Amino acid sequence: MEQSWKNIVFCDFDGTITAIETFVGMLKTFAPELSAQIMPQLYERKLTLREGVRTILESIPSSCYGDVLTYAQDKPIRPGLPELLDFLDSKNIPFVVISGGVKGMVETVLERHGLLKRVEGIWAVEIDTSQDYFQVHSPVEGETELVAKVEVMANYSAEKTIAIGDSVTDINMALKADLVFARDRLIDYMKIENKSYIPWTDFFDIKDYLVKHL
Repeated sequence: MEQSWKNIVFCDFDGTITAIETFVGMLKTFAPELSAQIMPQLYERKLTLREGVRTILESIPSSCYGDVLTYAQDKPIRPGLPELLDFLDSKNIPFVVISGGVKGMVETVLERHGLLKRVEGIWAVEIDTSQDYFQVHSPVEGETELVAKVEVMANYSAEKTIAIGDSVTDINMALKADLVFARDRLIDYMKIENKSYIPWTDFFDIKDYLVKHL
């Protein structure tokens, strides 16, 4: 029988856990021309994440993979994440990272902050470097997303789902969740979709809200 929780947290990585757009920044660094061409179409929802992100990633030479991980090495995380995890641990609430970005980058950042072993799971894009250029593999590819966040959520059984995000990659996850913490572009998308949300600046805000309401 699969484990079931009362509450579960699903959290985006890029621009949510990291204080800056780490994955997007990497794409702009290693594939500047394609990124400049494709990124605006993603934000305007004219091109699917599945098509756009795959196209950019698969234009990057495999020889760059080490540099990609190095690029992620010094990226800061938003304040309060260890403290939020402390609170979630005390309540037996799992914290699952779902990223439309590269799994190796997610692991690099979390490991540097000593948080890698504290997350219930990491769902993100796997990169195969056996060919001349990156080959993209996703654990759960969706119709429009490279990593289908709602399908990832369906792998976990919980009475209440909580989503934390910041951008276009988090729309479907947020629409599915019972409680949404939104910042930056995701706030605008939530207003368009008429979905209620809690605005947040750092993870202390989220912890303080959950302490009062869970």
